[in-house]
Amino acid sequence: MKKAALYIRVSTHHQLDKDSLPFQRQELINYSKYVLGIDEHEIFEDAGYSAKNTIRPAYQNMMSRIRLGEFSHLVVWKIDRVSRNLLDFSDMYQELKNYNVSFISKNEQFDTSNAIGEAMLKIILVFAELERQMTSERVSKVMLDRATKGLWNGAPCPLGYKWDEDRKFPVIDKDEAIVINHIYNVYEETESTVKVMHFLNSNSYKTKRGGKWTTKVIADILRNPFYKGTYRYNYRQSARGKIKKQEDWILVDNNHESIISAEQWEKCNKIMDKNAQRNVAFYRGKPNIHVLAGLIKCGECASSYSSKLDRARENGYRPSTYICLNRNNGLGCKAKILNEMGLGSFIFNYIANIVNVTKSIKNQISINEFEKLLLKGNIFSDVVGLDPKSLEAIYYKYLFSYNSNTIKYSSKKHIVIKKDTSELEYEKNKLIRALERLEELYLFSDNSMSQKKYIVKTRELEDKIKAIDDKISESKVESLGGVNDIEFLKKSSYFIMMNEISNRSADIEYRELDMRINKETLREFILTIIEKIIVKNDRIDSILFKDGLEHKFIYKSYQ
Repeated sequence: MKKAALYIRVSTHHQLDKDSLPFQRQELINYSKYVLGIDEHEIFEDAGYSAKNTIRPAYQNMMSRIRLGEFSHLVVWKIDRVSRNLLDFSDMYQELKNYNVSFISKNEQFDTSNAIGEAMLKIILVFAELERQMTSERVSKVMLDRATKGLWNGAPCPLGYKWDEDRKFPVIDKDEAIVINHIYNVYEETESTVKVMHFLNSNSYKTKRGGKWTTKVIADILRNPFYKGTYRYNYRQSARGKIKKQEDWILVDNNHESIISAEQWEKCNKIMDKNAQRNVAFYRGKPNIHVLAGLIKCGECASSYSSKLDRARENGYRPSTYICLNRNNGLGCKAKILNEMGLGSFIFNYIANIVNVTKSIKNQISINEFEKLLLKGNIFSDVVGLDPKSLEAIYYKYLFSYNSNTIKYSSKKHIVIKKDTSELEYEKNKLIRALERLEELYLFSDNSMSQKKYIVKTRELEDKIKAIDDKISESKVESLGGVNDIEFLKKSSYFIMMNEISNRSADIEYRELDMRINKETLREFILTIIEKIIVKNDRIDSILFKDGLEHKFIYKSYQ
């Protein structure tokens, strides 16, 4: 049964003529009905969306239904209605081929069922992407020219200002300007963004979006020259991106009405410079290393955790502590402060169990035995088990790849990796069985196939087997080549830790591990294998590893 998906897109709601939604809609309906002979169709419309990526609601809905096998054809007015990005379009087109869906561009009039048609399709898309990039460059030049003249380029108005339609530029909002004056006055008096934050939150002042204050928001306001009347443009690579080189900035002094005097702005910024220099040079000296810094996320409010050194113990050992940023900034989260010793013991013992269980899984242990081995040790006495879906995914992942990534040293600091070939071997065995069944069908079936068809099918399967054999031989040993000393040390930290945790005879005590092995090695090891740690109810809720598998724990109190 044939059914067509008709996809329509315009960049803005106001495009007219041949790019308008009504025109595209009627043209595609007629093409589907009278040229393709398909009466059944469904229209997917995205109005006001750019083609720079495929994050569009109607497009995503259409693709999900194509994956369910609902459509036989995808028809568009022009290729660039789908995407001007070559990689996005290539991914989509490959997916259409996988689901036997024909792609038709009504305007370009080409046939993708043959090699020439596919080549033409890709050539057209390359030029569509080039056009988008050239348009983007032209727009950037126009906006830079406007900025040098002090004209507004469409960003949200900063706190303290509101949009004036007549002037086409922000003007002072008297109510919000009071907050800006408080920020500068309190900071000038206290020289602390933390104290400014507590002052604003305790007096119920709100941010531009109605939220609570953080030191980061306050620091951004103090650093923004807009409040002294200077228009700054081309400051960052994107809205929240890295700061560009100062020679790339566009600064227009005395461009608009200021809230803060230039003298007060300069004074506050000198205080910030002094604090930053003091923090780096005097307080920090050599930066402290916190093994889990940047990895912990709060399961209560989804915020990150900050880290600092705890008080020294009797033996001089100072562990790190971690606190939710929303709690630290007085934003309502009540998650407790976490101590590194408890977190570290849990994590390193669990990693050690993973290392050891991979040695046993090749003996085809059951999933229940697998779970018990993962949670072996006193540190997991309060853990009932792993979330069933999480456990199943982990079990089958390790079952098929227990012997992958076998790593060896060479004498010249080369690292040689023996890649996992179990999945390739599995595919090869499937093809060999198919070849055997094909031969039985040809020789013994009453409704046997013709000799020509048998030969063709046999060659296809043999070619696929040969291709897999080539991949297996290529994957056996792959040399990563020479690495510099820093990279080699990073790799070495992995092996040091693997040797440390795999040869243990009892539970790992984190404090002992931390005092015996330097923190750089511990942190480098953790960053090598862990993506994220979610903490909830003051204990580890889940660990997301670099291989994409999430290990989610179930505790007794959850029952």
